Amino acid sequence: MMVGMWTLDELVERVRVALSAEYSGAPNGRVRDLPDRRAIRWYATIGLVDRPAAMRGRVALYAPRHLLQVVALKRLQAEGRSLAEIQAELAGAGDGTLSAVARIPANLLDDAPIPAPAAPATHAAPSPAAAQPPAAAPALAPAPAAREKAASSPPAVEVARPRFWTAAAAFDQGHGRAATADPIAALPAGAVALRGGAILVLPVTPAPGDYADIAAAAAPLLDLLAARGLLTSGHPSPTAHADDGSAR
Repeated sequence: MMVGMWTLDELVERVRVALSAEYSGAPNGRVRDLPDRRAIRWYATIGLVDRPAAMRGRVALYAPRHLLQVVALKRLQAEGRSLAEIQAELAGAGDGTLSAVARIPANLLDDAPIPAPAAPATHAAPSPAAAQPPAAAPALAPAPAAREKAASSPPAVEVARPRFWTAAAAFDQGHGRAATADPIAALPAGAVALRGGAILVLPVTPAPGDYADIAAAAAPLLDLLAARGLLTSGHPSPTAHADDGSAR
């Protein structure tokens, strides 16, 4: 029998094959059923598994004894043993003791390649007729009445909505009346017409004496809007509210 010498990945694969028979897995979710690279390195750190047998450059190599140790450890874990109990039982154990616990097939302990897993059974390919999707049902022609209605209806035109809306237009549309020539008269209650076409809408109606103060306080903002070309010059001045003395 040739002595095996494997990389860590090859050792992990041989452990997987060795545990594929007579192994019920770890008894709780805190223990990994099949050890990975990190687990085997950790077992070596705490003394449950020997250090690597040799180095090939910077690659660690492992021998059959490492395989016996890892498989024996996992079989004892499957019986509910703690790591402390396993360490006490297997510390300094010879290969014969490890072999009795691990129960590893002899072909896994030499350099023979691991048999490839059997390929899953394949189903017969469907016939070309079955592979083709069913033909889509032909679209039904519209009824004569529907065709006449569609022909007589004008095409729908999507109207772009303006980015901004004025309080006067919204008020007129909501109350079902034509727009008046006087913008101030068209404003809803709580709206204050400022210079340059700007409109300030408040939740309550200001008192007659509030309009001039609001206009004065809004002056810096109106200057900024005017400088950026965001105002017009055709809207009446807000002082008209204060002049007429009417509470809106």
